[in-house]
Amino acid sequence: MAVSTETPGMSGMSGSSPADFDVVVAGGGPVGLMLAAELRLGGASVVVVERLTEPSTGLKAGTLNRPSIEALHRRGLLPALRRAQQQDEWFVSFLSGGEGGERALPRFAGHFAAIPLSEALLDDSDPELSDLHPLDLVALVHQKRIEEILAEHAAALGVELRRGVELTDFAEDADGVTVETSDGPVRCGWLVGCDGGRSEVRKRAGFDFPGTEPEITAYHAVADITGTQDLGVGWQVSPTGVYINDPARRRITTIAFGGAPAERHAPATADELRASIRHVTGADVTINAITSLTRFTDNARQATTYRRGRVLLAGDSAHVHSPFGGQGLNLGLGDAVNLGWKLAATARGTAPDGLLDTYTAERHPLGAWVLDWTRAQIALMRPEPHARALRQVVGDLAGTTDGTTHLAKKIAGIGQRYDLPGDHPLVGAGVPDYDLADGSRLSDHVHDGKALLLDPAGSLRDAAEAYRDRMRTITSAPRGDDVPAAVLVRPDGFVAWAGEPDRDAVNAALETWLGAPLDVGPGNRV
Repeated sequence: MAVSTETPGMSGMSGSSPADFDVVVAGGGPVGLMLAAELRLGGASVVVVERLTEPSTGLKAGTLNRPSIEALHRRGLLPALRRAQQQDEWFVSFLSGGEGGERALPRFAGHFAAIPLSEALLDDSDPELSDLHPLDLVALVHQKRIEEILAEHAAALGVELRRGVELTDFAEDADGVTVETSDGPVRCGWLVGCDGGRSEVRKRAGFDFPGTEPEITAYHAVADITGTQDLGVGWQVSPTGVYINDPARRRITTIAFGGAPAERHAPATADELRASIRHVTGADVTINAITSLTRFTDNARQATTYRRGRVLLAGDSAHVHSPFGGQGLNLGLGDAVNLGWKLAATARGTAPDGLLDTYTAERHPLGAWVLDWTRAQIALMRPEPHARALRQVVGDLAGTTDGTTHLAKKIAGIGQRYDLPGDHPLVGAGVPDYDLADGSRLSDHVHDGKALLLDPAGSLRDAAEAYRDRMRTITSAPRGDDVPAAVLVRPDGFVAWAGEPDRDAVNAALETWLGAPLDVGPGNRV
């Protein structure tokens, strides 16, 4: 099906074909739900169509990185994350296993290419790791629970989720998109594919999706298996691959090189799992029962752009890679938070020219970095002499304080930022959760998804008035050292401008990100 690649006007729908919704989101996983919630906060009407009748029960990501937790915290979801973690059986078991019956929760360091990183080597003098960050205490939440939390959040905002409804086709015109579904046609202004690595939206819209072919076939299982008693526990390297054995949770993962399986789209079987365990570990096991079994490769691809006309991509629809390091879920949530407010403003007709184009410009480089980050890990896992020699070198570096700290910060997403105009070091970074003089925290003031102006001196009150429909103002002073005199925060929580009040700079930043001011009469501009 031919899809127009021309960029439509930025003022939403027009013409004789009214829209049922501003946006249709294809895919009701965590990324689609997060995007839908952000769109609703931005004032757009949205429906999510999901082909599955129930949420997936497969074992997926189990950790959140710092930017994802910060984004969820800004929407008031931190208590729900805490409850989800505290109800996890493994988490409860872990905490009760220390001396005296209780173990402290460690800082999460993770692994790089199956080389474990020791929490004890993290540099406590690093200003970003000097103490256990409060948000790191909710890093261990499984994707299934995150999806449940986001579904409740989206529903509370009025998002309509249609389960058991499959997108079958769509046609774009100058005024919008007609989406054909198994439940009938839906007319909308914009369509976003959040429908996974095999995205129908991406394929039908004709997005280029270049990348590298898979080198591995991996199996991840929760199962009752006998014959693994002599295997090492944790990450292990063998002459034929890599595996991770977690007998306490009845989990095993095998990683074998040789490319993708012949039947890569067919469901994984117990016989395949048994053969892979034997090939990678040498153990001849018996599989008695399987609770969960998934198969994956390191197919690494990225759409060359995340937008073609009125069709956009987010999450795995825009980029796929191996799951090592748990980057996929976090990368997709970042896409959703970045896109939501921009697309909502575009649908409402308040977006400045070019705002929607900044979605690809800001998110594509991060996606490319994640693909290379996962490719590097695959290269270090290869069972051949050159890779094993390099693995020893990287392992030695990872065994140092500087090496562990660098890798752990990358895994945690610490330091992620966008290349935005401005000289202040905060510009382009996520805004700190300042402790304010009135007893609140900055995160308490951004649950509604509006932009925020931190203006303790009241120097920018006229600007605040001119954008009162899109921006919240805080005049309570932040506590701490090196706090800028004023800060403008975009709806996604990233700093657009900071420093001493500069009227021209503030006006330029506001119009760049929020569009034209309200017509509030002469003298009401900064």
